[in-house]
Amino acid sequence: MVAADARTAVVFALSPGNAHNAPEGRSLLEDLGPMPEGLPMLMDKAYEGNETRQLVLDLGMIPVVPPKSNRLDPWQYDRELYKKRNEVERLFRRLKGFRRIFSRFEKLDVVFLAFINFVLIVEALR
Repeated sequence: MVAADARTAVVFALSPGNAHNAPEGRSLLEDLGPMPEGLPMLMDKAYEGNETRQLVLDLGMIPVVPPKSNRLDPWQYDRELYKKRNEVERLFRRLKGFRRIFSRFEKLDVVFLAFINFVLIVEALR
């Protein structure tokens, strides 16, 4: 999921449970396309790989993600800005506040995606 703030999802996709988040995130970013130059992109450590960071740079954004502790060549990042990443986590918490999402009652992906869309609309109208 690519989110603008604690209430607004920009784009999201459903992925298999056994798939890693980074390739799915890269495909979402590619679908999103180029953004205004210098816009910060706050990312989780799961997305700190070279491919993802380079894609964000190619799209004109600045990746704000801490390097993993075992990186041989760590980079600098804006620590104060990274603290705002919790706004995206708040969006996930809001989604999980709906029982049908956190317990995944729907068997079909189409129905589950429809309910996620419904919940995002409800959250945006609050």
